[in-house]
Amino acid sequence: MENLPKNLILGTRTVSFLSNIKVFLASFFLILMMVHVGADIFAKLVFNAPIIGTLETVSYYYMVSIVFLPLAFVELRNGHVFVDLIFRNFPVRAQVIIYVLGCLISVSYYSLFCYQTFLDALKATSEQETVMSNYLFYVWPSRWTLPIGSATLVLAILLNASIALVTGVVNDAGGEAEVLS
Repeated sequence: MENLPKNLILGTRTVSFLSNIKVFLASFFLILMMVHVGADIFAKLVFNAPIIGTLETVSYYYMVSIVFLPLAFVELRNGHVFVDLIFRNFPVRAQVIIYVLGCLISVSYYSLFCYQTFLDALKATSEQETVMSNYLFYVWPSRWTLPIGSATLVLAILLNASIALVTGVVNDAGGEAEVLS
């Protein structure tokens, strides 16, 4: 990493910082979900009165946050599914070209995904979106998780593609990717 231009080092630090914050938040939601579900089970078994809204809270808040917030963190560490059975037999230059093209396709998709989910979040916020439940359950805040998570994922993919172009090497999938913290 020390051979990278200063702007890529700064970009790596920035995207790593953002992804680390999101991993912390996802971890917080994971722990909160475990405590919430455990308390719900305890209340149901001991008091025969489960905590109202557990299913909705888990479905609309915890699970969405746990899945979408850490996407950039996984991307920076090359932890996404990467089938390289034939890929590793290509010359290094061809690997970089194929990898960067794959990154550009991914950036295109996730940028559109980010844009659409951003529009959906705006609409949900303006309408104060709720879901059917035994009580008024607002889901509009959880709609912001998708554009936030996917926007950071786009930055991470662009960063990995830039590093591959500058270094001329594709990091091993699932391997020890060097990331500045």
